[in-house]
Amino acid sequence: MPCNPVTIGPWQVGQGQPLLLFAGPCVIESEDLVLRVAERLREIGEELGLPVVFKASYDKANRTSINSYRGPGMDAGLRVLEKARAATGLSLLTDVHEPSQAGPVAEVCQVLQVPAFLARQTDLVVAIAEATARTGGAINVKKPQFTAPEDMIHVVRKCEQAGNPRILLTERGASFGYHRLVNDFRSIPIMQGMGVPVVFDATHSVQLPGGETTGGQREMVPFLARAAVACGCDALFFETHPDPDRAKSDGPNMIPLAELPGILRQLLRIRRALSEEVTK
Repeated sequence: MPCNPVTIGPWQVGQGQPLLLFAGPCVIESEDLVLRVAERLREIGEELGLPVVFKASYDKANRTSINSYRGPGMDAGLRVLEKARAATGLSLLTDVHEPSQAGPVAEVCQVLQVPAFLARQTDLVVAIAEATARTGGAINVKKPQFTAPEDMIHVVRKCEQAGNPRILLTERGASFGYHRLVNDFRSIPIMQGMGVPVVFDATHSVQLPGGETTGGQREMVPFLARAAVACGCDALFFETHPDPDRAKSDGPNMIPLAELPGILRQLLRIRRALSEEVTK
């Protein structure tokens, strides 16, 4: 059986636990940016009493255009992430695109993420599960845009059979024709029914796929996030940047870092209201 709750560093996420936040820039643009954003997220977590895990990608291997910025690569990126953890104490999440990367990344990051487009790649899923099993880490699997929530049970079983029951699943929208994603919020309780904590990815859910670079509607992020918290998600995933309009990846759907605390306060009020109702 999967673990629920799942331990990530000093925190637990899942049944009976507080809402947890995965947040950070889409990609590592520079060491300075990563350290500044990580420090601010640490402060926000302390201010709001919210568990925070820092996320950033060392390589965006799924960019649409060959000319798009991908990141510094694994070796340089992991050095930056290590510095962020040393400076802030935050646990780390990053995504892995190739089986050979799983071992080195698991030595640095506490959560290894399977990108949505790659969640059907058995060799990758198994490599990540085996690597995190050795280090005590967790796996976050993004539900593909083309996969029904009930079919994610097969990914859960792959992770379990590879030796790691510390599994999270993430709802991040489903393809609705061309250039559009929609969220079926039934996916949250459906995937929770598999015995795993469920994350809602509020920023990738507002992407507008297509064109040379992916567009997005960041103004819709708070609405979807509120719906997901009301539906009982266990964690939230936000990509955030001090100046999203100048970001090198996913700028149109990232939340400005300065706006994040206000959004989170709203979400925590919804979470508290649900908790109070359950205890009556």
